[in-house]
Amino acid sequence: MILFDLLESNISKLKNQFQSAIPFEHIVIDNFCDSDSLEKALMQLPDPEISGLNRSRDLMFAKNKFEKSEFEQFGPELAQLKSDLLSDRFRKILVNITGQDLFVDPNFHGGGLHLGGTGSFLNMHADFNYHPSNPSWFRNINILLYLNKNWNKSYGGELKLRDGRENDGEVKLIEPLFNRAVIMFTREYTLHGYDVTSFPKGIYRSSVAAYGYTKQDAESSVRTTIWHPENSGILKTFIGKHMPKFVRVKSFVFGSGTKRNK
Repeated sequence: MILFDLLESNISKLKNQFQSAIPFEHIVIDNFCDSDSLEKALMQLPDPEISGLNRSRDLMFAKNKFEKSEFEQFGPELAQLKSDLLSDRFRKILVNITGQDLFVDPNFHGGGLHLGGTGSFLNMHADFNYHPSNPSWFRNINILLYLNKNWNKSYGGELKLRDGRENDGEVKLIEPLFNRAVIMFTREYTLHGYDVTSFPKGIYRSSVAAYGYTKQDAESSVRTTIWHPENSGILKTFIGKHMPKFVRVKSFVFGSGTKRNK
């Protein structure tokens, strides 16, 4: 499924692009997979409303967004995609591009298939930094593969990147085109998200997300996702900034909702 030979033959170029990218380290790779195989995978995607996929539990910071970590259940091509993402060959490619010693989470906690319907959005945020079930796993990178075959610019939903260390930092927009992968660092300053979409009913902003981790002792600054909603009121901004505290209390009382989105 993944075009390993093509990636490996361009590894030096990809590494340079990753390290020099603005506003922070990332890379955009088109034709990431065999197109015919990925089109078959696309045909296997369920309608989340009909199939009963779990909705994102990001409260006020996301809307009409569905998740399924065990996406291999939907068909052989999706199962092959998951296998390729978890392969040692792909791990070595990631290591060479990013310069980080890492591996992909085999359980796709918080990742897997993501589907955003009409009016969906994901506010700008910095991801949690240590795996909630494996406290020695530092979340190092995100891998996002887009599956939007007939994406139209009028639909919106471009991936937004901004360096949170700069108040008025440059915003980069990346169109979520079919067979386009984005690999990016996850740090406290690597803000990302997407604005409200206007996809027609029955069409979804579709992607598969995988997360790369590095084994290291957890630091004292373990945190959950911090939200940086744009053009929002005082209350939403305050809640976003202090969300890790709220999540700790919620998880202690009710457990992790994300773990149930399998």
